[in-house]
Parts: sequence; C-alpha cells; structure tokens
Amino acid sequence: MKLADTQQSLDQIYDLIVVGSGAGGLSAAITAKLHGLEVLVIEKEAQFGGTTARSGGWLWIPMNPLARKAGVNDSIESAKTYIRHETGRFFDEKRTDAFLRAGPEMIQFFLEHTAVRFDAGYLFPDYHPDVEGGMPGGRPIVAAAFDARELGEHLPKLARPFRALGFAGLAISSGNDLLHFFNFSRSLRSFIYVVKRMASHGLDLLRYGRSMRLVNGNALAGRLGKSLFELGIPLWLSSPATGLIRDGNRIVGVKLVRDGKAIELRSRRGVVLASGGFPHDQHRRKRLYRHDPKGRSHWPLPPKGNTGDGASMAESIGARFFDAFPQAAAWAPVSEVRWPDGETGLYPHFVDRGKPGIIAVNERGKRFVNESSSYHDFVQAMVADAKDPSDVKAWFIADRRAIRRYGLGMVRPWPVPMGWWIKSGYVQTAESLTALAAKVGIEGQSLVETVQSFNRHAADGLDPDFHRGANAYGRAQGDAKHPGKNPSLAPLDVGPYFALRIRPGELGSFAGLQSDDQARVLDREGKVIEGLYAVGNDAASIMGGNYPGGGITLGPAMTFGYLAARHAAGAQLLIEQSLRLEAFAEHELKDRF
Repeated sequence: MKLADTQQSLDQIYDLIVVGSGAGGLSAAITAKLHGLEVLVIEKEAQFGGTTARSGGWLWIPMNPLARKAGVNDSIESAKTYIRHETGRFFDEKRTDAFLRAGPEMIQFFLEHTAVRFDAGYLFPDYHPDVEGGMPGGRPIVAAAFDARELGEHLPKLARPFRALGFAGLAISSGNDLLHFFNFSRSLRSFIYVVKRMASHGLDLLRYGRSMRLVNGNALAGRLGKSLFELGIPLWLSSPATGLIRDGNRIVGVKLVRDGKAIELRSRRGVVLASGGFPHDQHRRKRLYRHDPKGRSHWPLPPKGNTGDGASMAESIGARFFDAFPQAAAWAPVSEVRWPDGETGLYPHFVDRGKPGIIAVNERGKRFVNESSSYHDFVQAMVADAKDPSDVKAWFIADRRAIRRYGLGMVRPWPVPMGWWIKSGYVQTAESLTALAAKVGIEGQSLVETVQSFNRHAADGLDPDFHRGANAYGRAQGDAKHPGKNPSLAPLDVGPYFALRIRPGELGSFAGLQSDDQARVLDREGKVIEGLYAVGNDAASIMGGNYPGGGITLGPAMTFGYLAARHAAGAQLLIEQSLRLEAFAEHELKDRF
C-alpha cells in the first residue's frame, strides 16, 4: 500500500488499541470491552481471523472447566511440572503460573459472556505423555462448530479456512468428525453421518455458495468475531500499523495507514500487539532458521501478511526480541499443492504421518524418525537428518492399501478418485519400490531394504528402530480400528507404491517480544514498557521453543490477551489489592485468637 505524503491525527481517542485480529487480539479486545474500555481493533489484511482462522482451533488449557466437569484427574501443579520439563532452561515460572492460573478463568469468562463455545478433547494426549506431568488426554479443548449465518453481514469479513484441509469446500473438524470420514466405508453409522454432512454441505453451496458450518480455527475466529460485533467494537480492516507513539516510557498510540492515508491514533491505556509473529519476514527467517539460509526449503502456513510488524515496531522503541530458543517456530511437515483450477497452496501433514502402512524416508532411502511423533518433533528430526542442511526434504512412502484406506496429503481415501494428484505429479507411483525410488531420486536398494526391515517388525506390532506407536500420542495418531497389534503399524506390501515429497513448514513463531506475566512488553534492560502488551505469536512463547501439546499456541494467546486487557482495565490492580486485604484480615484474625 502506498503511503500518503502527509500524516494525519484523528480526533478519536480509545482506551485500548489492538493490532491484529487473531484469537489473541480478539481475546484482548473483547475482554477489555467487557471491563468497560473503549477499544479499537486494526487489522492489516482485508479479512479478520489471522492465523487462527486457518488453524485447528485447539487450546491447551489444563484444568479447564470442561475437563473439571468431566472429572479429568489433573492438577495445576502437574501441568506446571510438565511445562518445566518441556521448557528446560527456558522455564519462566511467573509467566507459567499466570497462564495456568488464568487459563481456566479465561475459558469460563468467555463461556459466560460471549458467543465462544468449546468441545472437550478428552482423548487428545499431550505430545510427550510419558514424561513427568504429561497426560494421556483432558487438557486440550477445541472450538465448537459454528453456524456462519450468525455473522450476518459480517461473514465476508472472516478469513476463509485452509483450503487443503477441506474436501470439496467442506471443512472437516478434527476429532469425531474426522473419524467418521475415515470410517466411511467400515461403519454404517459413519456412512450415514458422512452422507448427511455432504448433503447439508451441498445445500449450503446451492443456497450460499459456500459452507455455512464453520469448524476448527475458523469456528473460533467466527465466534470471537460475532462477540466483537455484538459488543460494538470497531474493526478496521486493510489498516496496517506502521509504528508506535511513545511519550516518555509509555506507549500512548499507534501509527497506521487507512484508506491510503497515514494517520495517528491515541490510546489512554495502551496498545496490544497481536500481529501474528514473523513467519513471512525473510530477514528474521534467514537469521533464525538454520535449515533455510537460501529461502527455498521452508514453507510457512500462516497468512502472508504476518511479516513481523509487531516485533519491528516494538524493537524500534527499545523492546527486546527474544530469539534464544532452540527452535524459533512451531514446525510441521508440508507438501506443495496445485489444484485443477490452477490455485496453489500447502498441505500440513497432521493426521496421515502415523497411519498404518505409511513411512517417511530420506533421499538415502532410510527412515529417520518416529512418524507418529508430533509434527514439531518430526520436522526437527527431518532437519537434523538432512544431507544438505540448506535443502531439507523427505518423502512419505505408502502402499496401495494404506493410501486407499487413509489417503496421503491431498489424496483422499477411497472412493474419492486420485487421478489428478498422480497426473499433476503431487504423488508419484510405481509398481515396485525400486521403480518408485528411481522416479523421485531416492536410493532404490536402500529403500527396498528399509521397507523389508520395517515390514518384518510391523507385522508383529513392533518398531525397534523408533518405537512408533509406543505411547498414547503415537497410538492416537494411528487407527484404533486397525486389526494389527499396534494401531500405528502395518507392512507396506500391496503394490503399487506411492511417494509424496515433503518440506519443513511452520505453524507460527516461538521467538518474539519478551513480556511479563501480564503480557507487558519488556525493554532491553528487562524493564516494563508501560502501555505496550504483546500476545499470541508476537510474544516469546512460554513453551521454550518446544511443542508440548495441541493448542499450546492458541491457549496462551487467548489467556495472555485476557490478562493484558484486565491489566489495562485496572482489574489486575484490584485483584492484588483484594489479595492484600484478605491477607491482612487473616493476619488480624490470627492475632485476635
């Protein structure tokens, strides 16, 4: 967008200005409004929702109200132990305590005062369930499905979901929805469920030209958006922030571009940065992503507008950008997609990695990872194993039985045709492993030996090399209805065989602005910059560059958005005063008796 030559100050003064419209930013805006503040949300893109609208919509919130109601046996102390283990030397006790204390409170607040609703993820394990404090389920929750018609005239403002994760325009939610689609040909109940879903979707297409049932992160963004509009909070789209306004050590406003004009806005209580991190900031990526020095082997999934604006603006006024984590972002393996209509995109491999009859190999034809490990761990192994650190790639290998049963990336399970994906070169196929290896550039004899060794053990439900399917998370990545001894393992022995190339991808930033337990941004000396908050991927992750479980991005994003707004509204001060009064009263009582 071309900036105007003159800069204009507007008369409007807000209590709080939020930069970004993902879950973190909208959480802050809605909470602030419900605490009596006048709020404005500005968004760089032409639609709201940010990375959240394209995400899985999961929040990792230990001891959340849904888990408590269901009687999940967990504790804050257990979750803290788990985070301490996962973060290692980057464990931040104050921020962790704030997150664990306020997370359940935030969920209850949104359930009581907004249109936001959740479904429980009782069976969704932590990603490392066997370590101290890990859980086989109960901590994640996911946004409940949402009828898009409830957005009314605002529906076109909501960013679309990730195309690659849908089917013919139908978004499929993780959990039971996805299981029914997998079991379409094996269960009468699932068959009826899928037929009803597709029929309803077909009616939506005829009536509205799109699906009206929003799921996953699109449902979360939609529910937050509905709450925003019902509260009368103004949302300025296509209005990128360009700078912060500082008065002494306090942030008192923001510079932005609106309708082609550079303007300034003032805020009484400060500014919340929630611009989505830096996945498309080539300069930061080149510096922080060791596996992508040439910019050719890393494919980010977030919107292209996420270029580190929040971090850049904050750094320019003295904020500290923390980038010492061992992993600068949340990784996931991705494949490059080209649809028949010519559109291109990416497919994130969340659900196919650990299915029976599918393995991952390097260009030497060797396995290098437990395929049922988390997507973040998978890519770390992929990078560590790469023959050329600047050209990281690997391949999924599947036999015909597996690809027709589970699909592979954009290739959907039977009975959906897969001719386009073969014709376009998305997947390669051959009658023998040797011929397949020659097609994709893998060492043929080595691939044959790898598959033969894998098959011998898989038939017995074993994986002595990588222990695939050995813990609760690995088993959850498999197929509970698989007749074998291990839900994640099956031999690859039914030709033809298929190969799909994958690269490292990214879900969102871990490195970010240093902040405290109230989401206040710190300067390079560790002092609070008054009136400046950072939430979501703009803030350095409390997970220390690790990925402990599904929802460790959105859970903290909404929690710290809630905390930032409460602090800006003075609610935190009131709580501290209340606690001091309670302590004083208790002390007086003890003295008397």
